[in-house]
Amino acid sequence: MPTFPADPAPFRARRARLLAAMEAGIAVIPTAAPQHRNGDAERRFRPDSDFWWLTGFDEPNAVLVLAKGRKEGEALLFLQPRARDQEIWTGRRLGVERASAALGVDEAHPIEQFEAQLPKLLRGRDPLWYRTGLRPDLDRLMLDQVAALRLRVREGNPAPARLHDPSPLIHEMRLHKDAGELAAMRTAARISAAAHVAAMRATRPGVGEHQIEALVEHEFRRHGAKGPAYTTIAASGPNATILHYIENERLLQAGELMLLDAGAEYDWYAADITRTWPVSGRYTAVQRRVVEIVLEAQRRAIEQVRPGVNFQAAHDSAVRTLCEGLLELKLLTGSVDEVIANRSFRRFYMHRTGHWLGLDVHDAGHYFAGGQDVSTTPLANLLHRPLAPGMVVTVEPGLYFAEDDETIPPEYRGLGVRIEDDVLVTAGGHEILTADCPKQVGEVEALVGTA
Repeated sequence: MPTFPADPAPFRARRARLLAAMEAGIAVIPTAAPQHRNGDAERRFRPDSDFWWLTGFDEPNAVLVLAKGRKEGEALLFLQPRARDQEIWTGRRLGVERASAALGVDEAHPIEQFEAQLPKLLRGRDPLWYRTGLRPDLDRLMLDQVAALRLRVREGNPAPARLHDPSPLIHEMRLHKDAGELAAMRTAARISAAAHVAAMRATRPGVGEHQIEALVEHEFRRHGAKGPAYTTIAASGPNATILHYIENERLLQAGELMLLDAGAEYDWYAADITRTWPVSGRYTAVQRRVVEIVLEAQRRAIEQVRPGVNFQAAHDSAVRTLCEGLLELKLLTGSVDEVIANRSFRRFYMHRTGHWLGLDVHDAGHYFAGGQDVSTTPLANLLHRPLAPGMVVTVEPGLYFAEDDETIPPEYRGLGVRIEDDVLVTAGGHEILTADCPKQVGEVEALVGTA
């Protein structure tokens, strides 16, 4: 059954912040459209993240309208009315009559009235805050309505002259999590950590990647999560060198590593954890050393997660540590500064060290400081934004040695290691939200195969 918030006050406050940030005009923010999997089978519905952040409402076929300065009320919600014959098939609905009180909006109307009421709502309001490209069906309606109003300008029906995307305003607000959001993320992290522990315990040679995936996602649901926040990566052996491997069809082999990248979604907020452990319960000497290098890179990177330090610092710290390790292993030649400058390390570490985390697993928010002309400044010269309390980032260094790389010793080929945690920036430094998930060599070895 679709849910609505026990307390609509935080969502009302978010709408007020967005209205205050809008210079004027009207914002139209729809939720996601239902999606068909195939035939007449629908995928499980997930609301649009911006819409949910502003409403706390997760039914399909709904549109939020924020009309700045409207005397009758600035927040209007168009939603599905109660309809017993349809609810028998698709589940109970909140309904128009209960929506205002439940969600704290000023007015609620049937979604069927949205098109008819739109010209009146748009009239005399400029700019129109609407994000194109997400809902092609609504894009056409919005543009047609604006065009029709412009044809009637002599009747005193001025149309919006400007179209602005509201998402930059919303995403900057979403970047800084409030207490309720952090509570949901801590729960998602706790559930995810428990699932990783269960997977470690269940690991032994002959178990299928698909069985690890099934166990993890069972744990998510068993503990109250909505399911996975993204497609689970259960990658054994050489599959761990494929960054977004999701087939999960191979059997785990003795002596190899198992990389699990999996996070739960709780109250629509994501966790994102990666751990790498030995299928047979003990790391080989080579595996252990690679894991230790990645762990040290992550430790140093996490030290950079604190207020005032820029987002790039964690990545730079991780890269330097990984390069030191690769030189120690004699997999690279030169000095640390040389391999960083010539980027030869990217053979073995080709992704960033982290990303924002929140309602989306790669969450909303700019990575670069404001005031820069991103249209003319080369990407390498852009300044990354400083971290601030309330931001949540992942820290996920790794090393990956291709199975067919004949330029490295055989014992490294097909070896992939990634360690990832979710880290909250606090006023005094940071908090590792996923600290309950073991990652040190001894902790992991003590768990594997004990189920």
